[in-house]
Amino acid sequence: MFDETTIRFADHLAKAEADRRGVAPLTELDREITVQQAYQVQLLTIQRKMEQGQRIVGKKIGLTSLAMQKLLGVDQPDYGHLLDEMAVDANGEIPFSRVLQPKVEAEIAFVLKKDLTGPDVTPLDVLLATDYVAPALEIVDSRIQDWKIRLQDTIADNASSGLYVLGHTRLSVDKLDLAQMGMVFYKNGQIMNTGTGAAALGHPANCVAWLANAVAQFGISLKAGEVILSGALSAAINAEPGDSFQARFAHLGEAGVRFSS
Repeated sequence: MFDETTIRFADHLAKAEADRRGVAPLTELDREITVQQAYQVQLLTIQRKMEQGQRIVGKKIGLTSLAMQKLLGVDQPDYGHLLDEMAVDANGEIPFSRVLQPKVEAEIAFVLKKDLTGPDVTPLDVLLATDYVAPALEIVDSRIQDWKIRLQDTIADNASSGLYVLGHTRLSVDKLDLAQMGMVFYKNGQIMNTGTGAAALGHPANCVAWLANAVAQFGISLKAGEVILSGALSAAINAEPGDSFQARFAHLGEAGVRFSS
């Protein structure tokens, strides 16, 4: 199913994870690598992790802000898989040995009660299929040295996924205006930035609809019970040992995490 190039690139990223040392970008090793080839590398990596006993528990959407899309020269988001071993307890502690070069983002998480199968999923379909939303933090990470990534690099690297945190609050979408929801993001008790739900493609449900339609090309659906991280509401913040992070969302509570020193 996977060609030799896909296997070689998946091995390249796996070595970075095993050695805890960033590696050269795939786009430097092969300047002709396509987005479709990069997704094949991601799928092989996920298949290997499942063969090792990990489970897919959701998906994450990246590059939902215009600023990040312009930075990488793209006009659409990307996506990755969430595995059970990526989940971190609310207000829990992450040993810094679990990460390489982490950054933290504040997001709104959707948890589904119905499957969503593309290619014609609408934002309304997303809202009707959502069991609840929750405050979330995503710890993005990269196996590419110094975050020297282009679109194909981050896609192949499971959309630069690392870990994620869900806050304790669970609310129905019909009780919230997700586009207008404000968020304040703190690092070590200091405000770092703010955002609103509209920062994620105008509405977080737009992101989830895009995702459902995008994964359909690989015969993948979003499943009931899955966690969907809908995209950052503000800029990602670098994390160092000893740092703590907290995102407070209007009407949706908060999500927090800290890194061991």
